Amino acid sequence: MAENIEVPGGDADADKPEEIMWQGRFVTTKRRGRWEYASRSRGIRAAAIIAIDDEDHVILVSQYRVPLGRICLEIPAGLIGDDEGKSGESAEAAAGRELEEETGYRAARMENLGEFYSSPGMVSESFTLLRAHGLEKVGDGGGTDSEDIVVHRVPRSGLAEFVARWRAMGHGVDVRIAMLMASDGLLTGE
Repeated sequence: MAENIEVPGGDADADKPEEIMWQGRFVTTKRRGRWEYASRSRGIRAAAIIAIDDEDHVILVSQYRVPLGRICLEIPAGLIGDDEGKSGESAEAAAGRELEEETGYRAARMENLGEFYSSPGMVSESFTLLRAHGLEKVGDGGGTDSEDIVVHRVPRSGLAEFVARWRAMGHGVDVRIAMLMASDGLLTGE
């Protein structure tokens, strides 16, 4: 029998009108009552990919992130339907495209692990988390011409040490990597 899950009530500002404070091509800042937050413009969503190869290595990427003012270590990710003619793109298709583009790996199958929110008190953006299965190296990766992405193939058993060294160099670390470090084998099965 399922256990009852207690959920909180609403917020006093939940029914107040939403005001757009500023809107750009990719980001919109909004206010609802006392809350200020950012969202993706045009309803664009993101796909984030957990990629672990057959030798139990995690495929990660790093790139300079202007909002952080530093290089950041991340799991591969990208926007869904942001390219011309891709407005109806599925999360799985976008994840496959982004994985190959950023890392040079192609997945035989993408498993949808659900929708998640990285900072729900400040950003309304969600991302679909996918697990790539059956990885095959088909290229160098590195992203598009406007990106300078470096691919890292890290043994899962050494991920915590790799992240610690990365931080010691003054670089940023995406919160989704904490998920991998805490997974304790939950993400390795086919």
